[in-house]
Amino acid sequence: MTIQVGDALPVADLMQMGDAGPEKIALSDLAAGRKVVIFGLPGAYTGTCSSEHVPGFIQHAEALRAKGVDDIICVSVNDAFVMKAWAKDTGAEAAGLKLLGDPLSSFTKSVGLDFDAPDFGLVGRSLRYAMVVEDGKVTALNVEENPGVCDVSGGAAVLAMV
Repeated sequence: MTIQVGDALPVADLMQMGDAGPEKIALSDLAAGRKVVIFGLPGAYTGTCSSEHVPGFIQHAEALRAKGVDDIICVSVNDAFVMKAWAKDTGAEAAGLKLLGDPLSSFTKSVGLDFDAPDFGLVGRSLRYAMVVEDGKVTALNVEENPGVCDVSGGAAVLAMV
């Protein structure tokens, strides 16, 4: 079942690179008592993800923060090593975005936003979406009908949702 507006985020750990290597970070720690934007995408270094989705959030990061967003979190079914490199390569790290890995797709599956496209080598991947979460509860959610398109889940669309 897909997560809906009004639902609480499930208990989930994501992965980030720490000083000593990959480490878990509880999503509840990032969302408790805060307003965050979480956006998901099919994969690091993939076409639309690299050319539109992440750059759109970089472009609108300051405007989102001005509207009270405490954190902008990108979730992808990739490992922490890839997400760290991608954050640096895209400029997301410098812009203050958190690019976190969901390597086993556990969070993605728990919110019902996973898909498979084996002909493209994508299995257990994330649909393209964006949600606004306030104190752990989803207050807005947009999911793209096609994972190759970034319209309703991009930075500009989310800025209008906040």
